Amino acid sequence: MNLFPNIQKAYSNDHLSAPEAQRLAQFIAFGPIVFQASRLMLKFCILERLRDREMTLSEVAEAASISQYAAKVLLEASLSIGTVLIDTKTDRYSLSKVGWFLLNDPATRVNVDFNHFVNYEGFFRLEESLLEGRPAGLEHFGNWPTLYEGLSSLPEKVKNSWFAFDHFYSDHSFDEALQVVFGYHPRRIMDVGGNTGRWAMRCVSYDPDVEVSIVDLPQQLALMKEQTKGAPGADRIKGYAMNMLDSERQFPGSINPDIVWMSQFLDCFSESEILSILQRTAKVLRDDARLCIMETFWDRQKYEPASFCLTMTSLYFTVMANGNSKMYHSDDMASLVRQAGMEVETIHDGLGQGHSIMVCKLKK
Repeated sequence: MNLFPNIQKAYSNDHLSAPEAQRLAQFIAFGPIVFQASRLMLKFCILERLRDREMTLSEVAEAASISQYAAKVLLEASLSIGTVLIDTKTDRYSLSKVGWFLLNDPATRVNVDFNHFVNYEGFFRLEESLLEGRPAGLEHFGNWPTLYEGLSSLPEKVKNSWFAFDHFYSDHSFDEALQVVFGYHPRRIMDVGGNTGRWAMRCVSYDPDVEVSIVDLPQQLALMKEQTKGAPGADRIKGYAMNMLDSERQFPGSINPDIVWMSQFLDCFSESEILSILQRTAKVLRDDARLCIMETFWDRQKYEPASFCLTMTSLYFTVMANGNSKMYHSDDMASLVRQAGMEVETIHDGLGQGHSIMVCKLKK
């Protein structure tokens, strides 16, 4: 298995001492409690106040408007978790490095909300999802075959957390991605799985002549039209309704794209479904056109915590999204590209929050 150096170092060696390994095992055993206690330390603004000054138990309880009992159990748990520290001479609490990142790292905050509002209750059915190959946890919200059909109908907090998670990772990559894509001087871009049209809007703002055709589910196109209505350049964005899971449906040949763009899209499908999508993509790709696949491949991350987040996100797809997709290893994606009659021309790494763009062309 090919892995970036830091990932290989972390995943190929047992680097913990026995006591450290034992503690991590207990941390895992109490993981749900660790999560909820830490989330409430954020919600009650306790970590925020401890960032600004050291506080006693009574001061924390009063500032957070909770009982001394509530403050005590949360603070004592947080000592064990490692998000706060205590000065044993003054009995004053302060913020630790872990607490600082939990409070201030934007990615961590987005992940906390995503896991609480979208994933937490549904994950009780992970075992069922793995054994049956379906998103059993999604039934917590509705009876859709995948999350995407029900996305527009999710409760507001759930929907907002999902979009915040999705947009956070993609949006931070767009500036660099535009440089890559427009290096090919496209006039027509086919954005497959364009969601709410954020990438399309960036494209028409970047180039006054480019036209973008978004191919997605009807529900997503309705959201896109709502989000882009009246915006400058929106008249150069068109929508084409298509269910990618219907292998008989072909991409519109009338688009004649210079670039086919798929951002955080193929990770929503199983390998067999991806192959079908890529085979249909190859049919509309000219010799001088390119397919650009932007994904957060878990093997191509510069830092291990990013790989951790991605492999955990794979299980979100298992239990909540569709039951059969994941965050892919780049070798697996490249293999599917080749099977579909294309080849990987180059890979641009390190965009934004760990994205890569896999640029593909037809095999000669």
